[in-house]
Amino acid sequence: MSQRRVEALKAALRKVPDYPKPGVLFYDITPILGDYDLFTEAIMALCTPFTGTGSVNVDKVVGMESRGFIFGVPVALELGAGFVPARKPGKLPWKVRKSPVFQKEYGPDSLEIHEDAIQPGEKVLIVDDLLAVGGTAEATVELVKSFGANCWNYFLGGIG
Repeated sequence: MSQRRVEALKAALRKVPDYPKPGVLFYDITPILGDYDLFTEAIMALCTPFTGTGSVNVDKVVGMESRGFIFGVPVALELGAGFVPARKPGKLPWKVRKSPVFQKEYGPDSLEIHEDAIQPGEKVLIVDDLLAVGGTAEATVELVKSFGANCWNYFLGGIG
């Protein structure tokens, strides 16, 4: 991606101070979502390392609740992979595997994935829109690895 496009994506992120609580700087992605060209650019940028000669085929894409779903689903479609939602506790209707408890910028949390969603040896790409304090990412990596999968982390927040 060109530096000009990276700058356009950065400029489109709306920075909201003190949301959802004082001291947190929230990066609002809705301006990117509302612009077809920027949204497409963001999705293609996330897919680029996993397409073309010598790239790794991805079997599943995991997106963390809830904004990770927004980017994870189109990335999965573009890569020809399945999508696995990592949800907050109590949101999935079947047997789940739980992540360790982690700290978000506004308190403790955890995630769950259906017990049959990932198979041992699958190649899993973890996509989220933002990397804040890193707790969600670390817990999701641990959770995906508990299935015996190989995983990569990729966060749109790296452009912010």
